[in-house]
Amino acid sequence: MAITPLDIHNKEFDTKLRGYDKDQVNEFLDKIMKDYELVLKEKDRLTDELNQHEEKLRYFNDLKDSLNQSIIVAQEAADKVRANSQREAEIINREAQKQGQDIIDQANEKARSIIDEASDKAKRLAFETDDLKKQARIFRQKLQVMLDSQLEVVKGSEWDEILQRGETTSYEAIQDVIRNDETLDKEMAKEVKSILNEVAESPEDEEEMLNVVEETTETVVIFPDDAE
Repeated sequence: MAITPLDIHNKEFDTKLRGYDKDQVNEFLDKIMKDYELVLKEKDRLTDELNQHEEKLRYFNDLKDSLNQSIIVAQEAADKVRANSQREAEIINREAQKQGQDIIDQANEKARSIIDEASDKAKRLAFETDDLKKQARIFRQKLQVMLDSQLEVVKGSEWDEILQRGETTSYEAIQDVIRNDETLDKEMAKEVKSILNEVAESPEDEEEMLNVVEETTETVVIFPDDAE
């Protein structure tokens, strides 16, 4: 058990012959007591200070552990955020690529549709152009045949007889001319049919041109004016 200042103060020594001076011993003990009290006070102060430092040390250790734990949690959160960000970026990238590919596919499909439609229109136009050329060629042949037949009628000698200056032609003479013209028209129709057989490209063309010829082979008699 540690000696206290009170123990020193109350300490009693036995006396012997030729022993120490009692006053000096008491004085020295008082001095030791005071110094010991100071030492004890310093010890208590240092103990309190040590306890405070230990308390602070425990606080800082706890704070360090808490900070370390917070750092770990923050690191884990940052890793999760980074991972989530990467996943979201990948998803956004895939969606953007898909949307871009969809747009490209739609544009290609539309372009193919436009090209196909334009090609179909071009084919129809080419077909219609060929058909128009064919119809124009047939019309030209029809017109040429009709004009040739009418020209032959105009060049006939019967017209010369009708148009001769002199006495007025009688009605009977005109009727004879018309009958002769009909005979000539029939012969001319045979020649026209022979020509059509040569120029017609198909039986349909031949039949159609023959119909036109039949419509145009009717003889038209034009009487000259009395003034002439």
